[in-house]
Formats: sequence, C-alpha cells, structure tokens
Amino acid sequence: MLRIGVLVSGGGTNLQAILDAIESGSIPNASVELVISNKKNAFALTRAAESGVSTMVIGRKGYENGTAFDNALSDALRSADIDLVLLAGFMAILGPDFFTHFKNRVMNVHPALIPAFSGPGFYGLKVHEAVLATGCKVTGASVHFVTPEVDAGPLILQKAVEVHQDDDAETLQKRVMEEAEWKIYPQAVSLFAQGLLSVQGHHVKISQ
Repeated sequence: MLRIGVLVSGGGTNLQAILDAIESGSIPNASVELVISNKKNAFALTRAAESGVSTMVIGRKGYENGTAFDNALSDALRSADIDLVLLAGFMAILGPDFFTHFKNRVMNVHPALIPAFSGPGFYGLKVHEAVLATGCKVTGASVHFVTPEVDAGPLILQKAVEVHQDDDAETLQKRVMEEAEWKIYPQAVSLFAQGLLSVQGHHVKISQ
C-alpha cells in the first residue's frame, strides 16, 4: 500500500482529485494518510477531515528558520511512514534538506507547460495572467518531481489546454484545472503507485 502525504495551503482541489481517484480505483493500492497545511484556515483541511484523513498544521512562523520548518514537515511525514509526498497548492518553498529523505518521492502539479511560465514568482493566477499577457494560444499543466530549484525537477506528465480569446485569468485557471491538472496529477500518482516511473538523470521513464 502506497502511503501518501499531501502538503496544502488553500482550497485543496487537487487533493480532492487525488482522493476521488483513489476512491474510484484509478489510483490502485494507495491511501492518503496525512494532510499537512501551513495555513490553519485552509479548506483543504476540511476536505481531508471529511474523507477521514489525519491532518496537521505546521506554520512557517513557528520556526526560527526555513531549515527548522523543513525538518518539522519531514519529521511529521516520516513519522506517518509516508512513501510519496504530494504538493497541492502548497505555498512554501522546500529547502534542500527536505529532499534528503524524499528524493524523487515528492510531486507537484504546475499550471503551465514547464519550462514556460514557471520558476520563482509564477504561481496561482499569476501564471495565467502571464500566459494571457503574452498572447499564447496554448497553455496547460505539468506534473514533475520536486527538487530544491523551483519548478525545475524531472517532468512526469504534461497536458495542453487551449487558450480562448475571451479568457481572463480566472476562466483560464478553471479550464486548466478541469482539463489538465485534475487528470494528469492522479495519473502520475497512479503510475508511481504501480512502480512504473523511474528517474534517469533529468528524465522520467514510464514503463509500459
């Protein structure tokens, strides 16, 4: 059984997509065992509780530096015997020490086609605003393994989404979530759960 831990900061729509995929059997032999938020009022905590998942709040302000914060997160996840960590709208940057115990075992979904519109400063609506400002006709989402460099880890899956002429950032965000994020994130987790992913250098190989 793959034991999953999820780090969240907001509404938890991608968390819900993962929970739904496990419930439907789309992600086999897996369970979300722990949800940790750095924001005590995150609605994702309510989603988790309603699904019977244990929750914790670990806020950055409670620690003297980033390393101590990273260690607190890592300790909580390790205490719960977590095999795979998922970032689901987690608005904090993890430092190098965190990956000592979770190398190639942390995933994130980014609302653009990496390497476009990615890296420091590209998060939430800012991504979609930038896409619209450049006049792009296509955007999408990417699932990748997380490394200390923001949005630069090995790519697992990507899916393109059309940009409509009448889009604003909110409508584009919703379409990217519905047509890409909520589809490829559970798919990537399913591949991991089945042992079908391997990291070779900066590339992810998917076994058939």
